[in-house]
Amino acid sequence: MEKIPAVETAKTVMTEAVAWSVMKWLREKKTVRKLADQANAALDQLNRATKDRWPGEVRAAYEALAMPAGGNTKAHGPNGSNSPATSPQAMLVARKIKEADEEAYRARMDAEETFDTAEKQLSTAIAREGCRKAIRSWELHEKAIRKAEDLIPAP
Repeated sequence: MEKIPAVETAKTVMTEAVAWSVMKWLREKKTVRKLADQANAALDQLNRATKDRWPGEVRAAYEALAMPAGGNTKAHGPNGSNSPATSPQAMLVARKIKEADEEAYRARMDAEETFDTAEKQLSTAIAREGCRKAIRSWELHEKAIRKAEDLIPAP
């Protein structure tokens, strides 16, 4: 996986922001949030593009895992058709990717909640913690994308 400029920029600024003064935080907080949003959008876009290149069976297995508990895809196959159910191997690899995606998502939500709390309390200490959490969430998202890339068939 190539480095994503928006993510690298956001990581650099967040790393620097941990040492910012209160005044610098007040001046730059909108920029920090904007950079975080751009990094998240870039990662989301790469994640979608990567999964679009998966073999059909893996994509179907991943989509089946993403369905609400009421959706029964095993009886009919993907998309409710009468095609055979997904193979156990495809379900296994899809489940591992889904778990990595969920871990990255939880980390992202935790970082966003931390930033929201920091803003409400006007706390630079909490904002600094939000920076650390944001960087960690991007690392987890990149790790999940690398796992997803491993499922793309060689040309």
